[in-house]
Formats: sequence, structure tokens, C-alpha cells
Amino acid sequence: MAGHRARKRFGQHFLTDPGVVNAILHSVHATEDDVIVEIGPGQGAITSALAASAGHLHAVELDRDLVARLQRQYDGNTAVTIHEADALAFDFSTLGDRLRIVGNLPYNISTPLLFHLLNFREQILDMHFMLQKEVVDRMAAGPGSKTYGRLGIMLGCHLNIESLFEVDKAAFDPPPEVTSAVVRLDPLPASTYDINDASLFSSIVTSAFMKRRKTIRNSLKDHVEISDLEAAGIDPGLRPEQISIAKYVELSNHLSSRIR
Repeated sequence: MAGHRARKRFGQHFLTDPGVVNAILHSVHATEDDVIVEIGPGQGAITSALAASAGHLHAVELDRDLVARLQRQYDGNTAVTIHEADALAFDFSTLGDRLRIVGNLPYNISTPLLFHLLNFREQILDMHFMLQKEVVDRMAAGPGSKTYGRLGIMLGCHLNIESLFEVDKAAFDPPPEVTSAVVRLDPLPASTYDINDASLFSSIVTSAFMKRRKTIRNSLKDHVEISDLEAAGIDPGLRPEQISIAKYVELSNHLSSRIR
């Protein structure tokens, strides 16, 4: 699809490096049994190969000019469906219940889009995304890491997160200002973290990391008592980044029970 000028308002950076394209395709390893959903196919760097390998390909694209090109390219191909839509508002549940989702996501909407996709995790088998490396690092970080925080916890209680490989700026046209990375996300079994009150859990985690340099006793002093932390098996002297997802869930569930 040569000739299309990247639009800044859509956060477009088109992947052009064949080596990176092949690495992504190898990681996804689409088969004829798969329903693949590609978010933001852009100029189609991986679209044709996915279409050739998958049982069905759904391409979700917001740019109407790219949609028109994709529609012309796949006209008559019943194994490919082009959706002109904003992925942030798209109902992915309409596409099936065993979806594999792939995309070079616009970095300016990547975080809200990931949280939107969590709403459909029961229909999703796995996801492979190109994201800003800094975001992937925060997503994949474990307790004790300087990059461990709210994003990793809120996603990690629903997803297994695996950073696969980095991608240099030169792999794109136009090149972004940051290094990128490809990440694999696998929805966890529903019973992995049994959160009683999702809103309370989110509030506790958010509050903890608003003051991440303080101890958890001080960062959550407006929300919990020391006895609540001790009931959840959390040392009040720990910092927020030293506490596991499981312990945040335990604290949230304890508070939920106490409030009731």
C-alpha cells in the first residue's frame, strides 16, 4: 500500500522491516483453525500473511483511506472481513469466542485499548501486540522492580504477560521517537485471582502507587488500618512495588468483607 501518508492524529507508524514482520508472524503462528483479529492493519505489513494462514481474518481499521484500500485488495475473499471502526469502541464479542488478536497499536491509545480488550477476555485465546517498550516493561515487571506498578497489576490479575523482543525505531516509516517491543498476552483462568470488588481493588492499587516512595502503611493511610494490612499478610513497612498481585487482591477482598 505504498503512497499512503502516515497521519499523526491516528498515531500511525507503519512497520516496514521484513525481519520484524517475519518475527511477529513466527510468534503468532496462525493456522487454518484460527480466527485472527488484526487491530490497525495499516499498510498491511502482516495482513496478507495472516490472511493466507488463518481460517478467517478480521481487520479493524479506523483510517477510511486504508479501509478502502483493504476492501479493494480483499474484495471477493470470503476469509477476510474489513471493519471500519474505532477499536476503542468495537464490540469484539461479535467476532466469535476463540479470538487471537494481533496489532501494531497506536501508542497514544494502547493503554485504554488494552483495558477495553479485558472486557472480552473470555472470548480471547491470546494477543500479540507491538507497543512502546517502556509500556511493555511496565506491563511485564514483577514485584521489586522499579517499573512494577498499577499498569502491570491491573493487567496482570487477568493476563499472563510475556515480553518477546524489542524493535528498533528504524523498523517503521515514519520512525517513532521511542523503541518498541512485541508482547504476548494470554488470559488467565477466571479463578486465578478471585477479586470480590473490582472497583475497590482498582482504587486500592491506584492509591498505593500515587505515593510509591512511601511505605504501604503511609500510602494507604486514608484507606486502611495497619490491622487490615496485617490481616492480608502484608508487612506495613513494605513499599507498594514490593507487594505481589496476590497480596493486593487479598487486601482488597479483606476490605470488601469488612465493609460489608
